[in-house]
Amino acid sequence: MSAQYLLIPMDAETQKDHLKAYGISYWILEKGTKVKWLLNYRGGSFLISDTPEFQKELVIRGVSYEPKSESEVSSLLDLIASPSQNMQEVLLEKAPKIAVYTPSGKSPWDDAVTMVLTYAEIPYEKIYDKEVLADELLLYDWLHLHHEDFTGQYGKFYRMYRAAPWYIEEKQNAENLAAELGYNKVSEEKLAVALKIRDYVIGGGFMFAMCSATDSFDIALAAEGVDIAEPMFDGDPSQADYQNKIDYTRTFAFTDFLLERSPMTYEFSSIDMTRKRRIKKELDYFSLMDFSAKWDPIPTMLNQNHTSLVKGFMGQTTSYDRNQVKKNVLVLGENKSNREARYVHGIRGKGFFTFYGGHDPEDYQHRVGDPPTELSLHPNSPGYRLILNNILFPAARKKKLKT
Repeated sequence: MSAQYLLIPMDAETQKDHLKAYGISYWILEKGTKVKWLLNYRGGSFLISDTPEFQKELVIRGVSYEPKSESEVSSLLDLIASPSQNMQEVLLEKAPKIAVYTPSGKSPWDDAVTMVLTYAEIPYEKIYDKEVLADELLLYDWLHLHHEDFTGQYGKFYRMYRAAPWYIEEKQNAENLAAELGYNKVSEEKLAVALKIRDYVIGGGFMFAMCSATDSFDIALAAEGVDIAEPMFDGDPSQADYQNKIDYTRTFAFTDFLLERSPMTYEFSSIDMTRKRRIKKELDYFSLMDFSAKWDPIPTMLNQNHTSLVKGFMGQTTSYDRNQVKKNVLVLGENKSNREARYVHGIRGKGFFTFYGGHDPEDYQHRVGDPPTELSLHPNSPGYRLILNNILFPAARKKKLKT
């Protein structure tokens, strides 16, 4: 019998390019054709209709696929539907419109998401503070934040880089933009942006953040109306006893954290585990949690991978203290031995957020000025797969989270 379907396997043994497989699925959705995501079946495989156009594109992009007949697919879907199998079929219906929050002129290797979207050939648009404050987030289904500081402290780079030309230029650009938008301080302008993003999520948007955008976003929300910036950042002293004025009820993911007061310390708060880690590089891995695909399809989607053990990687914010992750936030990936969460997910209002610690899944300790990661050398990266799971999540028919 002639094939009527194409299976895009996502296991470790047969898929040559996991990352481009997501791009193919997105491209098919853009064409108005639905895609079936087979959760926990061979690493989270995709099932599409068989057309000459689709086959040609799979070959061009170097993505492995297997032709399947109607009877083969029927048997496969029966297996997935069986109560004895921890699998689920999820229908992807529409390609989400993606925005990446980044200033103009930002180097593409400064952002793992920008790199993997480009490699997977998934289109996105860049937006920044002007667009966010003008309510243009409403045009998008999915928003990414990466190496950003929403507290107005310029990434806490003061000690190491305050005399560096790039730091001086970025500080001046931020001050000019804040003034242009009608704010007296960068911290006030960044708070306004954070509040717009918060409202976007509450209204039904999906936010994915990495590295310092995760904790600095929550800190900005918690410190609304409180000056936590020292004079070298905003020109005046911080508010006395500001730690006791922090409101943890405003945050998305974190609670009970202590802010790092010293401008000479490259750290925002006690949320981040970077300075508290005692893990050798060769032993630095985190494990993905196992969920019920039939009862908890959302976290199962976000954790689809061809391995349950993912290489760790550093960042300004590497991982999160488990004791400071809110109880209603789901930990998707963790390093148990170090009591740290690496990958967390939650619901806020009608929307969703995912926070992923670290800077670049294939660059263990990325430093300022380091060369970009060449993703063609890492087409099967488990760490990058987690990012792309989040990209496709808004395309799915959602079911209520049971966990």
